[in-house]
Amino acid sequence: VQLQASGGGLVQAGGSLRLSCAASEGTFSFDAVGWFRQAPGKEREFVAAINRAGHRAFYADSVKGRFTISRDNAKNTVYLQMNSLKPEDTAVYSCAAKYSLAPMTEKIATSEYAYWGPGTLVTVSS
Repeated sequence: VQLQASGGGLVQAGGSLRLSCAASEGTFSFDAVGWFRQAPGKEREFVAAINRAGHRAFYADSVKGRFTISRDNAKNTVYLQMNSLKPEDTAVYSCAAKYSLAPMTEKIATSEYAYWGPGTLVTVSS
């Protein structure tokens, strides 16, 4: 399985970007797809995750109300719409996916993922 994130770039504070995550075998087959980010000199952190049906999502407190995760199973793509971007959102954003036997909970959403792809850089200027 290969995951590929795209859509990163340079944006001014207050601006928006939409990231996309596509999978070689289709994101629709995964029980959870998540976005993580890693800023320079910091550990990777959870950003958002969505379940297979697309009706359950979890967000890090730092992005609640600004970011929205969604999925289009027909296009085998998961999106991360990022609005009201701040300089502290600057990071490499990666998408990850996993299978799960249990319904998605916050613990499952934020815990270890099996499949990862290379990230895309988001830079927010002040």
